[in-house]
Amino acid sequence: MRKTLSLLTVLCLVFGVFAAGTAGADEATKSEKDEKPIVYFTDDISPEGLVAIYKALNWNPVGPVAVKLSTGEPPNSNYLRPELIADLVHLVDGTIVECNTAYAGYRSATAEHYQVAEDHGYTDIADFQILDEYGSVEIPVTGGTHLTGDLVGAHFTDYGSYLVLSHFKGHAMAGYGGAIKNASIGLASAMGKVRIHSGGTSDTHWHDELQLEFLESMAEAAKGVCDYLGDQVVFINVMNRISIDCDCDGNPAEPDIHDIGILASADPVALDQACLDLVWEADGNEKLLWRIDDRQGLHTLDHAEEIGFGSRSYTLVDIGENRAA
Repeated sequence: MRKTLSLLTVLCLVFGVFAAGTAGADEATKSEKDEKPIVYFTDDISPEGLVAIYKALNWNPVGPVAVKLSTGEPPNSNYLRPELIADLVHLVDGTIVECNTAYAGYRSATAEHYQVAEDHGYTDIADFQILDEYGSVEIPVTGGTHLTGDLVGAHFTDYGSYLVLSHFKGHAMAGYGGAIKNASIGLASAMGKVRIHSGGTSDTHWHDELQLEFLESMAEAAKGVCDYLGDQVVFINVMNRISIDCDCDGNPAEPDIHDIGILASADPVALDQACLDLVWEADGNEKLLWRIDDRQGLHTLDHAEEIGFGSRSYTLVDIGENRAA
């Protein structure tokens, strides 16, 4: 005899299937959230330590490799010394690249900037190129609130892969400078720097008063670079001589924080957050923490996550511990 299911039974069955499906979706979402980006760490600030942490990334660059760094403003900035980075640059067969500044100084004009690169020893260890010596090229920025395009150096597209090598320190306007700053302002042409600093409102007039817009535009420009390059960009932050001042300052304040180490990740947001977490635990951090707070520097990371760029949550892996194991 055929049985007829009651309405209540049908509803219970349907709800049970729905609930099971929802639970499965929730578990999948939870699993995705639990997959935090890895940030590698070593306290070995040496050529060997730099190579070791690069190898931990297990990165496979394609095409010509650009190593993006700051050449440092003369006469006494804390730029990354050639003797520290040479082995890594040779390992990736990289060309060191930089862009001109948008403010007066020794690096605002191409010829003088090439001279700075030579004076600071970079041309002794690798080929060197000013990416915007012949102007700018625009790459798209999606999901932002200020930028729809990022003006990078015209030679940006000559390279298949980018190793963004940053000296982590304070910054007079951004609060701190790390991977995001180097991928945004650092890779922007001189005109692109003005666009970022003006919160996307101008390519010709610098607007210092638009602080939050500037910080948000940095996150958006870095997102544009990462979206364009995909998995062909990785990031390394060196935490030595951590002054409250940037390498764009030719006479920075002496560091109050002892050298910490080298960190690396494919996620620049996670990488910068990990560096900041180490700063918060460091002795002598008062001045740098004040500067970051005064310039609202953490807003860059907040905005990055808001537009779907990177994660402030991460898993820290000490490669020194791995070697010991």
